[in-house]
Amino acid sequence: MNLLLLIIIFLWIKVERPPIKTLGETRLWYAFFLSSIGLILDKSLSMRWCSNYSICMSIIFLFIDFIKPYTFDKELAPALQSIWFIPHVIVYILSYALLAATSLFAFRALFLFYFKNNNIIAKSDDQNTILNNLINEARPILSLGLALLTLGLIFGAIWAKTAWGHYWTWDPEETWALLTWLTYVIYYHLDFSSPTTSTSNKVKTFYLAFNFVILLICWFDVNYLPTAQFSVHTYSN
Repeated sequence: MNLLLLIIIFLWIKVERPPIKTLGETRLWYAFFLSSIGLILDKSLSMRWCSNYSICMSIIFLFIDFIKPYTFDKELAPALQSIWFIPHVIVYILSYALLAATSLFAFRALFLFYFKNNNIIAKSDDQNTILNNLINEARPILSLGLALLTLGLIFGAIWAKTAWGHYWTWDPEETWALLTWLTYVIYYHLDFSSPTTSTSNKVKTFYLAFNFVILLICWFDVNYLPTAQFSVHTYSN
């Protein structure tokens, strides 16, 4: 974690701008935030599994940067010179890391539910307890992640107004950002409104895990999907 922070600071000084322009640079921030969240949960709540999972996921994103190196360009496009660019990206990446952590809870719950030794969780009541406990543990992290995602969406609208003259233009990136926000809002309401039955907890757990897929599509779609040709958010991989 400390090494990642030093790398980010070094790049910031070297390129004379915040290293948040390219997907590769945002992956570096994401790895830093996610590993930090895992270690914080480990230290404060003794969740060793969470720190292990988050560090492994961070390594995967760093490995992607390693096999696909990117060029550091000191220059920023006019749109990226807005004062809203930095808070928009940083808040979004931090929210992505927090929401990814909630998905780790969902993946762990599904693993324990379906693959753990049946002698340990043979009773349906025990299985439901495992799901319910992990959902409850993920809830405060989800609340913070959703709040930051909402803030990032607002920052993005203000940035769009200063950069392109419109708060919202249904650009592909904006559309996917809204879709991602809606999927987590739906889960948030589902979590608080549905009963804690075994069926309900399984639905919520699967839905929370699936939301991470939507988040990743939103993050990468403007660079890798055909919609990239219509987006004003495409700068560099």
